[in-house]
Amino acid sequence: MTDPTKLDAWGALSQLARTDGQKHLRDLFAEDEGRFERFSYEAAGLFLDASKTRVTPAVTDALLALAEQAGVEKKRRGMFSGEAINGTEGRAVLHVALRDNRTGKYSVDGEDILPGILDVRERMKAFTDAVTSGERKGATGKPLTTVVNIGIGGSDLGPVMVTEALRPYHLEGREVHYVSNVDGTHLSEVLRQVDPETTLFCIASKTFTTQETMTNAQSARDWFLKSGRSEADIAKHFVALSTNHQATSEFGIDSDNVFGFWDWVGGRYSLWSAIGLPIALTVGWDAFEDLLSGAHAMDRHFEEAPAAENLPMMMGLIGLWHRTFLDMPAVACLPYDQSLLRLPAYLQQADMESNGKGRRTDGSKVDYETGPIVFGEPGTNGQHAFYQLIHQGTTEMLCEFIAPAVSHNPLGDHHEKLLANFLAQPEALMVGVTEEEAFSQLKEQGESDEEANRLKGHKAFPGNRPSISILMQKLTPETLGALIALYEHKIFVQGAVWGVNSYDQFGVELGKVLAKPILAELKGEADADHDRSTSGLIARIRSLRAGV
Repeated sequence: MTDPTKLDAWGALSQLARTDGQKHLRDLFAEDEGRFERFSYEAAGLFLDASKTRVTPAVTDALLALAEQAGVEKKRRGMFSGEAINGTEGRAVLHVALRDNRTGKYSVDGEDILPGILDVRERMKAFTDAVTSGERKGATGKPLTTVVNIGIGGSDLGPVMVTEALRPYHLEGREVHYVSNVDGTHLSEVLRQVDPETTLFCIASKTFTTQETMTNAQSARDWFLKSGRSEADIAKHFVALSTNHQATSEFGIDSDNVFGFWDWVGGRYSLWSAIGLPIALTVGWDAFEDLLSGAHAMDRHFEEAPAAENLPMMMGLIGLWHRTFLDMPAVACLPYDQSLLRLPAYLQQADMESNGKGRRTDGSKVDYETGPIVFGEPGTNGQHAFYQLIHQGTTEMLCEFIAPAVSHNPLGDHHEKLLANFLAQPEALMVGVTEEEAFSQLKEQGESDEEANRLKGHKAFPGNRPSISILMQKLTPETLGALIALYEHKIFVQGAVWGVNSYDQFGVELGKVLAKPILAELKGEADADHDRSTSGLIARIRSLRAGV
């Protein structure tokens, strides 16, 4: 593959990073009255303002040229056409097909995959409708009013984020819990809150071998049987989101209650598949379909809109500009909606597992910065936590602010105050406060010249801190679907330019491999050689456990 640093546009951007990239946002706005309109984009119910980022027309022109020279549009066509763009694993990447209904649009190895998608979707709908209507009951004849999803990674983060975000759409009387951590505390605390007679467990593991998930699933099964239920009753209270029918059958799950998906569905892109069953069970099938519809609208825009007007394309390129050329190591995801409190965690996996790579697709090492550190917290909580570093710290980063104009919970003037902060923080990051301005403000507050001079440096803000603002009218299943798809495609664009495979995740495996022999050691079943630190810690843990 082509080393992107050898492309003409890469060189142009490297030059622009030393000129346009160093201009202060105050000056950029002073020079261009149409800056807001020039750097705003809209699609699928979302409006994105990138005017507070450190871009200029010359920068965006060069970014678009880089995308063209790096073959982003060709790679996009490859994804939508079912090419095995996940080259290390020889797989297509077609989560976009899960939210589409067009016959013949998507194929893998020459086979139209839509019939299989629709079959699983129809089975999910029938099951969801039966549970939510009360037609399907537990072993004692009581309705299944509580859902406990047991999964980890993509089998947890997507569904839990969406379920929380769509809380206003939850069906009346429905409870939902998510268990992911192998720490027994996570499962124990959930089991204390639920009734085995009314609980449905969704075991989410493609292979049905994931250590954390299957440990929790087996413990949930044991708890269920100890409640007085029989082995035969498991089939009425456990379903599997998996492709391993033999293992699910051995667990006691009825084959009719196994919902599969495909190897072209990556874990962190799987909430649109059978992995989304707990979402549908919580908000109902119609709302789940609306979620798919919103994502599909963004897919169509990403596939069809011209690059310069393409919201995911421009968001991805602008993010890449700040990460790779302006050397900003992090992106702060800052949703000003409490319902989106799990979005930063979801995007941590989506982005960092996708583009946290140091090798290009041909195996060669990269010598430029790729995936950023992603973190965040809902506003206004984050303002009282890490915004200090964002405003006055030595590390510059790109911030992404997200807000709905209309709240599901219009309590007094709460939402107006929330939106005021949503608007004020990007402005403050952009404008800052000079030492001269800080001095004047201190004087106006009655401070002496000596005290004002002493404090002005502490009260000054550098400004010129870039941010993107994303607005929607209201957080609905459709706009949430569009928002998630926007980030999926942004990640694709950046990975395509960097030349990395955004769809494998070998980095998560080494620790798991090493954990297996250590587990045997902790149980006293084996001994192995480790570095002195690990061996010392194992010995100390054994000693501490023996002393209890």
